[in-house]
Amino acid sequence: MPNQYVAKSRRLRSTIYSSRIENQGVTSYTIYNHMLLPAGFKGSLEETYNHLKNHVQIWDVAAERQIEIKGKDAYQLVQLMTCRDLSKTKEGKCYYCPIIDENGGMINDPVVLKFDNEKWWISIADSDVMLFAKGLAIGKKLEVSISEPDVNIMAIQGPKAFNLLEKVFGKEILDLKFYNFKYFNFKNSKHLIARSGWSKQGGVEIYVENTKSGLELYDLLFEEGKELNVKPGCPHLIERIEGALLSYGNDMDINDNPLECGLDKFVHLENDIDFLGKEKLIKIKENGINKKLMGVKINLDKINLRSAIHLTIGDKIIGEIRSAVFSPTFNMVIGIAMINKPYFLTKDKFDIIIENKKYKGEICDIPFV
Repeated sequence: MPNQYVAKSRRLRSTIYSSRIENQGVTSYTIYNHMLLPAGFKGSLEETYNHLKNHVQIWDVAAERQIEIKGKDAYQLVQLMTCRDLSKTKEGKCYYCPIIDENGGMINDPVVLKFDNEKWWISIADSDVMLFAKGLAIGKKLEVSISEPDVNIMAIQGPKAFNLLEKVFGKEILDLKFYNFKYFNFKNSKHLIARSGWSKQGGVEIYVENTKSGLELYDLLFEEGKELNVKPGCPHLIERIEGALLSYGNDMDINDNPLECGLDKFVHLENDIDFLGKEKLIKIKENGINKKLMGVKINLDKINLRSAIHLTIGDKIIGEIRSAVFSPTFNMVIGIAMINKPYFLTKDKFDIIIENKKYKGEICDIPFV
């Protein structure tokens, strides 16, 4: 990527894979956690989408940083941050956990890795989450240490992911269950591998703690994957919207609560646990939500969404579309939108104005596939 597009500095970090993906043809970046996250490679959006759904890709997702919480009160702090009940969680497993503030607003929606009751990683979190955790720990006088370990994730995603992984790690990798993690040997190092990832095509995320070994592994995966048509890739807009894989900062933010985001099954209000914002969420549930994330379909063949766009019925704003893309599966634009009550119940047709032209759309459930 030409330097004039991104001024790199300590505030905007490259990843350990940056030089490699630039040689492999990265065409665009987005910024996540003050770090470069690849957003596109050579080929059209539809071409890379079809490749992901039929082959295997290797993603530089080192921007998915870890917040490590260790110490006697580690479990108490992690539970205080999330509305999901962690009291019966098991070691070696991953848990999707909405993190909320005192008003029930979404701060982030990371995956939490449990090593044991005194060591947790909060994955796909950012510096705001680390500062939030430190503030709670200091305020509650908890005995914990909170840090960002030097961990750089690469993801192996696609239906042929395990064909590739077996070549490198052997048949043992095939026994790794969904949302479980364990350490696997690679030459003279061990790498934590979780069966997870930000796609619905299957695969793993490799949490690289040894940079030298991680780069050797990255290169070997591409070498061993040649006959599987392996390519570099990144979280894919079409695939994630079709599967309703929510993106914090795009589909939801601190002004939305997990009930409005359709995350009810991760909100445990009746359990005997203490977390920030619990009383607020209890009241919200009792009164009912006033808006909800829904799907929308629009009879368009393209859209370039840089900010939320209002959806209307007559002169009334009924919601806003927050993420959208043309889907080759549905041959129209699909999107994720926050829809006001009662329209998320009645699923009325709506109008949307794009570049001064009015188009019709309809509200639907998510995921699309």
